Amino acid sequence: MELGGAIKMALSQGLDLVEIAATAVPPVCRIVDFGKFKYETAKKERDSKKHQNASTVKEVQLTPRIDPHDLGIKLDHAVDFLCEDMKVKVALRFRGREMAHTEIGKGVVEKFLKDLAPWGHPDFPPKLIGKAINVMVSPLPKQKRAKHPRELGTLPSELHAQDLPAQIAVVRGVAVAGAAPARVPTDAAENPASFGNDAFSSLELPPRA
Repeated sequence: MELGGAIKMALSQGLDLVEIAATAVPPVCRIVDFGKFKYETAKKERDSKKHQNASTVKEVQLTPRIDPHDLGIKLDHAVDFLCEDMKVKVALRFRGREMAHTEIGKGVVEKFLKDLAPWGHPDFPPKLIGKAINVMVSPLPKQKRAKHPRELGTLPSELHAQDLPAQIAVVRGVAVAGAAPARVPTDAAENPASFGNDAFSSLELPPRA
């Protein structure tokens, strides 16, 4: 059909003539409601982006002696990713003699997963593979997921920062996750977020062979 005839046909129906395939020979047009056409096109683009994000995996790396402040930053990043419908791989790596106390790293990972629970769930229990504990976290469905803390004017780490010191108790110089509170050195008690609360700082180990 000639362009003029197509325009007249669209006007007679109170609709619009929209070109949808400009490179075709001849070009392909449709007689549609342009406002509705734009809405449907934008909706398809949003849906396609959701599927792309669902297949995207972001990694968050932890250590057994991670500082509480650094752990909070990692938590903020993980919540951001989950709220964007991305999966998060949590990896905690041990170095050297840290392998002698893997329970400390396990406690850090369990605490991290607990804080992420309102936004995501682990696909499987944390596994120790080689010198690392790995776990994959998938975002919860939007209707079951908590609102992003940033929408409430705060950060995920701020919601859970006060819980962290209670999770690490120094027992005979070794931090054990979930243990009852015990005597803590003065500097660590005054500033639980400092490196003085390092789980391995006062651990006595046998000399290297």
